[in-house]
Amino acid sequence: MIVIEEVTSEVLAGNALGDPASRRVPVYLPPGYDAEPGRRYPSAYMLTGFTGRGTMMLNDSTFDENLPQRLDRLIASGQVQPMIVVMPDCFTCLGGSQYLNSSATGRYEDHVIDELVPYIDARYRTRAEPGQRAVLGKSSGGYGSVILAMRHPEVFGLMACHSGDMYFEYCYKPDLIAYAKNIGRWGGLAGFLRDLYTIRPRNRDWQASVNAVAMAACYSPNPESPHGFDMPVDEATGEILEDVWARWLEWDPVYLVPRYAAALRRLHLCWLDCGKLDEFNLNLGARIFCKRLEERGIAFLYEEFEDGHMNVQYRYDVSLKAISEALG
Repeated sequence: MIVIEEVTSEVLAGNALGDPASRRVPVYLPPGYDAEPGRRYPSAYMLTGFTGRGTMMLNDSTFDENLPQRLDRLIASGQVQPMIVVMPDCFTCLGGSQYLNSSATGRYEDHVIDELVPYIDARYRTRAEPGQRAVLGKSSGGYGSVILAMRHPEVFGLMACHSGDMYFEYCYKPDLIAYAKNIGRWGGLAGFLRDLYTIRPRNRDWQASVNAVAMAACYSPNPESPHGFDMPVDEATGEILEDVWARWLEWDPVYLVPRYAAALRRLHLCWLDCGKLDEFNLNLGARIFCKRLEERGIAFLYEEFEDGHMNVQYRYDVSLKAISEALG
């Protein structure tokens, strides 16, 4: 059963992009939820990738299951124990928030941690403890899962990351090159932001540039900048601006492991996967991240599989089973 909650956020009100503070958040309730009013359930927060929001996980698909169909099947077959699954909406008009607080986008980390989790625990029969609460997602959602778990192990005791953004040198610099090569013909950053939704064709260069701009809004906000954030490349020459790039790297999970090693050790599950053919080189980032974990004796599970970055929702079968087993 799906319930759509209308969650009005105080921390997102008045955000710099003018995005709505009220969000529609789907909540999956497992079979038997109404029939067993005395039973409490573990919960999982499923984070969407870049340009996604929670309601998109309900979409009908010709060649695959949507998330509720997948959960119904896994629970009915006994592969996954019944759980409540929450699908947050942390979309911005630039494409996404990376589930971070940023003066350029809004306080999305605070929204999830301080608003959404307490909201769900107050309204549904959850087991409101970190060892019974998971966070998982793919791509930017995988990134958000890692960040929220390592920064808030008191909230999320289990984490699963599918193809999450990490080792920014490999996954983002190709997008910055596309941005540097094309931004001039779009009228610079000001023209690009003005015409973002009407630029055609929406080809690979446009997509890469949107991603670069959105990541800058998340990783290098600057209230004193004309657009509220700093790009890490010189618009005229394409040269990397090392001071801004260094601010991006402060949010790279690969470099955050030493700072959050103690928090990562607290997790009941640290699970990652990535396709060997990932188009954004994220399998290399995952390998480096896991090496950093291994060097510090932090327990983790990592799998690589024969596929790329897109259309790999079938891998949720694997992560949801791992979460179910770790929940006990």
